[in-house]
Amino acid sequence: MFQATDQVLIERARKGSKRAWLALIKRYEAGVFNHALRMTRNQSDALDVMQETFLSVFRGLDSFRADSSFKTWLYRIVHHRCIDHLRKQPLVSESVDTDDLICSLDGPEGLLASVRQGGQLTRALNELPPAQREVVELKFYQQFTFDEIGLQCGVSSNTVKTRFYTALQKLGQRLVGDEYE
Repeated sequence: MFQATDQVLIERARKGSKRAWLALIKRYEAGVFNHALRMTRNQSDALDVMQETFLSVFRGLDSFRADSSFKTWLYRIVHHRCIDHLRKQPLVSESVDTDDLICSLDGPEGLLASVRQGGQLTRALNELPPAQREVVELKFYQQFTFDEIGLQCGVSSNTVKTRFYTALQKLGQRLVGDEYE
């Protein structure tokens, strides 16, 4: 079946097509929510950030110039909404329940091992500074390039690489440390 490109949907949404706008939301809502969830570590907060993001996109759709892909532009907005949200929050926040994030695995042993590993990884990710956590999230989960992440975060790709490799080093140290505790 034919699927309209982002640009076609954007043009139609700009002209007032509710169907086109809803198609854009449907196309990106899961990714935006997952990104916000990993950044805020709270489902309710992630939903709030997602709503704020799509409201911002709707209001700014006419200003989208297609200098980059729509997805890059959208994730830059998500990034800013997450940072705004994190700045408003106290330093201690609720962590994500890894049981909610795991869908299905092979047998109970696999599920138990995955929950343990997922929990360790989630805790280690949550201990990273927000800027490093953001880069890891965008690179691994959203599969953006370093240049695209730099555009979204408003920093150079070298800064992104530094944050990414520093985060990986911290994650490695944390996960290896957990293994021997």
